[in-house]
Amino acid sequence: MDFDPTFLARLQFAFTVSFHIVFPAFSIGTSAYIATLLLLWSKTGAERYHRLARFWTKIFAVSFAMGVVSGIVLSYQFGTNWSRFSEVVGNVIGPLIGYEVLTAFFLEATFLGIMLFGWTRVPPWLHVLSACVVAFGTAISGFWILSANSWMHTPAGFEMKDGIAYPTDWVKIIFNPSFPYRFAHMMIAAYLTTAVVVLAVGCRYLLQKRFGEDARTMVRMAVGMIAVVAPLQLFVGDAHGLNTLEHQPAKIAAMEAHWDGSEPVALSLFGWPNAQQERTDFELAIPNLSSLILTHSWDGRIKGLKDFPANERPPLITTYFGFRLMVAIGMLFIATGLVGAWLWRRGTLWEATWFQWPASCMWPLGFIAILSGWITTETGRQPWVVHGVLRTADAASPVAASALWTSLALFVLVYCVVFSMGVYYVNRLINRGPDATVTAPPRHGQPGRPLSGAAEAVGEVVHDGAMEPAR
Repeated sequence: MDFDPTFLARLQFAFTVSFHIVFPAFSIGTSAYIATLLLLWSKTGAERYHRLARFWTKIFAVSFAMGVVSGIVLSYQFGTNWSRFSEVVGNVIGPLIGYEVLTAFFLEATFLGIMLFGWTRVPPWLHVLSACVVAFGTAISGFWILSANSWMHTPAGFEMKDGIAYPTDWVKIIFNPSFPYRFAHMMIAAYLTTAVVVLAVGCRYLLQKRFGEDARTMVRMAVGMIAVVAPLQLFVGDAHGLNTLEHQPAKIAAMEAHWDGSEPVALSLFGWPNAQQERTDFELAIPNLSSLILTHSWDGRIKGLKDFPANERPPLITTYFGFRLMVAIGMLFIATGLVGAWLWRRGTLWEATWFQWPASCMWPLGFIAILSGWITTETGRQPWVVHGVLRTADAASPVAASALWTSLALFVLVYCVVFSMGVYYVNRLINRGPDATVTAPPRHGQPGRPLSGAAEAVGEVVHDGAMEPAR
């Protein structure tokens, strides 16, 4: 079977970036959670906050390492598979990615060692500060990467000379029209995803009747976070959608499977977009509701897919269903946060196993929502790699399909092995739970006696097939 090399290059990049994105997103949220726990410990002196911070730092370390390793490949693909992209817009994208390394990665690398190894080796205030700096560094990393990605959707602050993009205004490039919405949407998604994972772990311990105090702390903090952040994400997502309508109307038309621009936009709950017949089969829709959402008018009009040439329409299936999956998970998170907060207020949260059991199984949903949202955003930009500037077909390198097939197969094999090992190891850490045998150092004065060797950073060694605390 013959495949277009450009399609294979897209498929390879889609696989590697989809694998990679879940780890930085989780690292952003987890680092912020650890910093919050250590700040609470510093303020209150409660042992449970310090114990939970150590526990989640182990999980953060695995996630951070996998994110770094899986992200290295992406930089190489710019040169191997997308050399024309690098040539045309490298003057803009290259510095933005370089700024991420200079301002974020170096900052994280400097303080990450203190965060991982400094539990009993440095004064508590310095250890708390290191966790806060690492959390800030992960947010800065997200800032630059999302700025570069947003520029590809809404390019600004540049000029074209002989087919090459040259920067003219770095402020406009960095803070391009879609960046504020995309950055806020993604950062909230990262924090929300982490909160759902924390909720799932806490509910898992409650159902198992283990680590009672730590489990209740995790559930309380997660429910509070989800109850606030999930509804906020709905409003941020709506603002992001209105910005997308202004700058990428074809993407919105594909997301809504809206064909005829002369008619009001129905809210399509489900259907099957039929590109050949230019209609949506088996559609279940609420008339005019999307017009009200997108234009704030019951009879508002937006451009339909028929208003765009066929070769400028985004892929319909992935854009349409990716958007619906993301929204469905988001609505489930809103319901989870509100129900959890209601049970907490009534004082029945700890006995409500009917809530705890499904919540304990929700941990993958945040990652699925991030992936579905990312697929919606990136496939909805097609056929452009830089909207209105460079088409995807013109950005690819002249690489043989056989070479792309071979490298893709190797990526799938290696990434699946690495991912499986990472998930297995994180699950082992969760099964073991917070280590109650390690006491926090005094918050003031000299640090306590360090544990033996570098194992103190992770707090465990393998012994007889089980995770045991380092001695």
